[in-house]
Amino acid sequence: MPRPTVNRNPFGAHGNTDVDVWTLDSGAGVRAEILTYGGILHRLTVPDTAGAPASVVRSLPGLDDYTGGNPFFGALIGRFANRIAHGRFTLDEAEYQVPATDRGHALHGGPGGFHTRVWQAAGEAADAAATLRLTLHSADGDMGFPGALDVTVTYALDAAGTLALDYTATTDRPTVVNLTNHAYFDLAAQGDIRGHTLQVDADSYLPVDEDGIPEGPATTVRATPFDLTAPCTVGERIALPDEQLRRAGGFDHCWILRAPGTGLRRAARLTAPGAGRIMEVWTTEPGIQVYTANQLDGTFAAPGGGRHDRHSAVCLETQHLPDSPNRPDHPGTVLRPDEVFRSRTEFRFPHLAAVTG
Repeated sequence: MPRPTVNRNPFGAHGNTDVDVWTLDSGAGVRAEILTYGGILHRLTVPDTAGAPASVVRSLPGLDDYTGGNPFFGALIGRFANRIAHGRFTLDEAEYQVPATDRGHALHGGPGGFHTRVWQAAGEAADAAATLRLTLHSADGDMGFPGALDVTVTYALDAAGTLALDYTATTDRPTVVNLTNHAYFDLAAQGDIRGHTLQVDADSYLPVDEDGIPEGPATTVRATPFDLTAPCTVGERIALPDEQLRRAGGFDHCWILRAPGTGLRRAARLTAPGAGRIMEVWTTEPGIQVYTANQLDGTFAAPGGGRHDRHSAVCLETQHLPDSPNRPDHPGTVLRPDEVFRSRTEFRFPHLAAVTG
C-alpha cells in the first residue's frame, strides 16, 4: 500500500524571507499543498467518485497574489478569528484596542494577522500520515493583543484522505484566542457552489446587524433559511427573501453546533452536484461560520485562468463565536498562562471509500 509522503519546494520570497510550499500526499490520490506564508492551504486535490482529481479549494496563482492583499484565501487566522465589535474588549479590568478595519470592527486579527506571517515549518512522513508542523511567535502587544503567544498548527493527511488541523497555543499573560482556517471550498472545481448541498448540525445561529456583529443571543434556525439540519441546496437558500440574507449578501453567519464540549463531532456535510465529491467537517469547536463568498467580485485571478466570482466557493470556518470577548454568554475565549489552547478540525471525504474500496 502506498505510504504518505512529504515534500518541500520553494515558492518565492516575502521580503528577505523565503517561502516554501509543502506537499502532503496520502499515497492514494489526496494531496494538500501548504504555504509557509500564512499557513495557506494552497491546494487540496481530491479525486471524485470516478477517480478524476481536482483541487477542491479556491486559490491564487502565486505568492505576490497572496501578499498583495486578498480575502484570506486558505489562510490560518489569528489572533482572533471573526469579528470583535469596534475592536475593543475588556480583560481582567484592562481595556484593549485592536485594529478595527472592517466597517469599524476588528476582523480576523487585523491587517497584520497570522495570515500575513511566514511560519516556521517542519514536515514528517510516517505510515499513518504525512504531517506539517507550523509554529509562530506573536509578541506581547502584537496587533494590540496582550501576552506573548506561541502557536502551533499541525496539518496531517492520513492514508484514508482525511486532512486534520490541530491547533495549540500558550501565553505568558491572559489574552483572548480564536483560531481557524479560511479555506474557500468548491467541491466541483467549477467556480460556483450554488448547486452544492449543505447540511449543518446545528439548531441555532447568531443573527447579525448590518456590520456582521451578532445582534443578541442565538436564535432557533426553525422556519428560517438557516435551517440546514437536512441537506439543502445552497443557491436556493441564499436566494430566499430574508433580512439576514440581505444584510450579508448570502450566508455569513455562525451556527452554534450541538453538544458543545463533547469533543470531536460532525459540524457540516457538503456535497457537490451529482455527488461527485462529498466533504464532512468534524471539529471540537463550538461554532462554524458559513460564508458563501458574497464579497468576491472577480477581482482576484484563479490559477490557470478565470476569476473568483461571487458564490464561487463556501467557507466552513470552525471556531469560537464572533465577538466572544464582549459576550459573557458565549463560550470563553480567554487563555491564561497556566492553560493550553487546543482545537482540532478534520476534513473527511467519505466518497473516497467508493474510489479506493
